[in-house]
Amino acid sequence: MKVLVVDDDPQARRVLRTALVIQGFEVNDARSGEEALEKLRKETPDTILLDLKMPGMGGIDACRQIRELSEVPIIIVSARNSTEDRTEAFEAGADQYVSKPCGIQEIVARIRAAKRRADLVRSPALSLGEVEVNFETHEVKRPDGTMHLTAKEFKLLHFLASRAGEIVSHRRILQAVWGPDYGDEVEYLRVCINQLRKKIELDPASPVHLLTEPSVGYRLSLPRAGRSARQD
Repeated sequence: MKVLVVDDDPQARRVLRTALVIQGFEVNDARSGEEALEKLRKETPDTILLDLKMPGMGGIDACRQIRELSEVPIIIVSARNSTEDRTEAFEAGADQYVSKPCGIQEIVARIRAAKRRADLVRSPALSLGEVEVNFETHEVKRPDGTMHLTAKEFKLLHFLASRAGEIVSHRRILQAVWGPDYGDEVEYLRVCINQLRKKIELDPASPVHLLTEPSVGYRLSLPRAGRSARQD
């Protein structure tokens, strides 16, 4: 797996590079958001580790611009740990958030979890207990019969599956599923979520997979056998 480390601290980049190479990753690095964007335009890594506090283009702006170019998983690795920082990072398109100081094993676990999610959406089917979703035919097989996903429902489910276990903000979902000009139309999203629950949940009134994170967004929870590490 290819990892891009973005941090203005040369020692932090060196430590991460050394540790990740030992773990078997191919590592490139950038000392600014601007440099990260230049490298991303030439080659897409499997995961980006991004610091928030950098001169010039800060981590939040870099995250937004990276997200305009690619759906590559972005893991924030930052000493800033306030609720506001985390919320802003997720709104900008970050997938995970790790607080410094942190151990290399936690970072490796997050990177591998991101890969498992990527592998999940490349597989032909998604298993949700007694319900199975066929990503090729857009069919949902349930104990009480088979249903078909609309194009919007499929895109929404596929996007949440690519971030299974993570809390994804309303704005992030709207921009990914409806388009970059959307972000505040939460009612559109709520209606689609309710329709999707009727198809993938055995009891839509008490969902166990497609979960609401109040005032933040939604999270797709997988059965324990296939569940990815949950986002803090």
